[in-house]
Amino acid sequence: MDSPLEIVWHNVEKSERLETRIRERVDKLHRYFDRINSCHIAVERPHRSQYHGYEFHLRIEVRVPGREIVISDDPGNRRDHFDADLTIRDAFDAMERRLEAHSQKVRGEVKTLSGPPHGTVVRKFDDYGFVRMSDGQEIYFSTNAVLNEGFDALEVGSAVELTVAEGEGAMGPQASMVRPISDISLESERREEI
Repeated sequence: MDSPLEIVWHNVEKSERLETRIRERVDKLHRYFDRINSCHIAVERPHRSQYHGYEFHLRIEVRVPGREIVISDDPGNRRDHFDADLTIRDAFDAMERRLEAHSQKVRGEVKTLSGPPHGTVVRKFDDYGFVRMSDGQEIYFSTNAVLNEGFDALEVGSAVELTVAEGEGAMGPQASMVRPISDISLESERREEI
């Protein structure tokens, strides 16, 4: 790495044991892509949780030449994320998959799909939401990005196609267009990719 690893702790006391575990997992990331420029980790616990406890969140930002790869949610079963070790495992497993996919793309081993990317709404609030794409990346969208004033019709689990805006906003990568699609068309396109 060109820059030293950065680990920040929000609303959680710094733990040498967890920091050691994080550093071990970061050291292994070079197996998946050998030109990592920098890595920034944020370990946090939100103040309030809908699960009546204090779940852990881990955000991993890895910079590679020409790109930043971010895991910003804790993938996997949310009930497991009251355990920091499981949160670290799941987040790093997702990052390893993303780095491997990026490495394959750089080597030209992955065929590029035509058409707009697809995903599923994973969180929706009063005036914005998040879509998780098939590679695990989460994309922010606002009400005005949804076509035909269809924001209110979207629910968690809704299949959508989207256009990702260049650059990032305050909430990370964001969609400039979101269009609801049927789950059937999403499944048939996934089968064609295989």
